[in-house]
Amino acid sequence: MATTGRMKYSSLTIALFVMHCTFGQSSHNKGQHYEGDEINKLRPSEQRDKMMEVLKKIDIDSNKQLNSEEITLWIQHVYRKYAFVDAKERFPSFDTNNDGVVSWEEYNMVVHEQAFNIDENAILEDPEQESLRFLHMKEKKRFNFADVDGTPGLNLTEFLAFTHPSEVDHMADFTIEDVLTDYDKDKDGFINLHEFIGDIQNNDGDPSLWEIEETVRFKNLYDEDKDGKLNREEQLRWVAPNSYGSAREEAIRLIKEMDQDGDGRLSEEEVLKNQDIFMNSEITDYGRQLYEPHDEL
Repeated sequence: MATTGRMKYSSLTIALFVMHCTFGQSSHNKGQHYEGDEINKLRPSEQRDKMMEVLKKIDIDSNKQLNSEEITLWIQHVYRKYAFVDAKERFPSFDTNNDGVVSWEEYNMVVHEQAFNIDENAILEDPEQESLRFLHMKEKKRFNFADVDGTPGLNLTEFLAFTHPSEVDHMADFTIEDVLTDYDKDKDGFINLHEFIGDIQNNDGDPSLWEIEETVRFKNLYDEDKDGKLNREEQLRWVAPNSYGSAREEAIRLIKEMDQDGDGRLSEEEVLKNQDIFMNSEITDYGRQLYEPHDEL
């Protein structure tokens, strides 16, 4: 059944729609430890050998020291690998007619259990209906942006771009446009600190712990030229491609926890002494990288 822009939707329907609209925006799940027994089955010597294999791949300059950039780039690689595996596993359930592509209609029927036909030019009086229309338009725009081969529907590579836009380089323009629409209130093409944090403020006027932490993130992680605003390149590091900002944060956290001599790098000895921290982190995808075939890394 086609759904027009004037059809009424319940709050539950809209809530579910919002949840599904954002299902592909984050390609990694912090804190999601591997629940299998593969790692526990390995002998300590086998765990060590597999960790050394991973370390050699991270160590780009082969100096047996891991710096923050090497760790960041490796975590980005882990993100991309997870995104591809996730898209590949989910693709068949969306390609309901098994023709090798996911059509817009198939996607809507799987996710929303109905087809939508919303007037993109209409502005609905009901705020909830208007929010739904806006989100659906945003979702359709992402679908069309991911469809780069000129044929209807998304193949697996395009489905990856649609479901994990922050992990695919050619989606950078879409992601930047998307973030500017949401954050750039003065429409100058930049994101300043106030826009980055938003209008959230404590009743007493004092900054909350969250505001303080976000301010530190803005200044130390993203605003590289220290001009008080994020330009396009800095915006990309914040939201896309390949979640550089999140990977960088994890790299800095790991070095802070494991760097025993304070040189800002991780030696093989420091990694081995902090084996549990290393294994239960994004750098190994919470242990998965230690048991998967290394020709796939």
